[in-house]
Amino acid sequence: MKRILLTAGFSIVLLLGACGGSEETGDEQAAVDDGKAIYRSASCFSCHGADLEGASGPNLQEVGARLSEDEIRTVIVEGTDVMPGGLVEDSKELDALAAWLSEQQ
Repeated sequence: MKRILLTAGFSIVLLLGACGGSEETGDEQAAVDDGKAIYRSASCFSCHGADLEGASGPNLQEVGARLSEDEIRTVIVEGTDVMPGGLVEDSKELDALAAWLSEQQ
């Protein structure tokens, strides 16, 4: 009996430990997932790399340390001398992508 209770208690501790550890709420995690998905669907990865490491475009792994979310949004909308603007037109997708990129520090 003790073995069963001990095993059950240990299992519960492991289960609860696996559920915790993230400070993001469900909405924040959804925005992160959306930002990643939009990065891929808008073909950003073709120039900036699958892991933001850069390819023909610059490395974005620490873009959030260099630019604010608003500055990132402006670059996406207006483009730069080598990057075309307007690649993400939907405002919710634009917000999610800019938020996700701003967290890359």
